[in-house]
Amino acid sequence: MASSKPKNSELETVEPIGNRVLIRKDEDKKQTKSGIHLPDKIEIPTITGRVVAISTQVENDPDYPVRQYDRILFNPKQAIPVDFEGDNRLFVVPIEDVVAVFRKDG
Repeated sequence: MASSKPKNSELETVEPIGNRVLIRKDEDKKQTKSGIHLPDKIEIPTITGRVVAISTQVENDPDYPVRQYDRILFNPKQAIPVDFEGDNRLFVVPIEDVVAVFRKDG
C-alpha cells in the first residue's frame, strides 16, 4: 500500500480493490536512446512502472503472476491517477491492462 504522512500524523494509505493494482509510473524520458535531449514540453510517454500495492483479489488469483515491486508494462488508457503525492505518478490500473512483467533470469 502506498502511504503518506499527513499533517495530523495519521498514516493514510491507498489500497486498490477489485481486479486492480497501484502503479508508480516510471519517470518520463527527457532523452532518446540515441542521446538526443528533448525540450521540456516534449516527452516520450512511458507505460512502465512499479507495482506499489495489489488488491487482495489479484494477490489470491494464480492467473495474475504480479507481485509488489514488480516492474511492469501497462496500457495507460484505463489508468486512474491518484492525487496522493505531489508528483502525481501513482495510478490505479485494472489488472487486465498489465500486459507484461519484467523478470530477470537467474
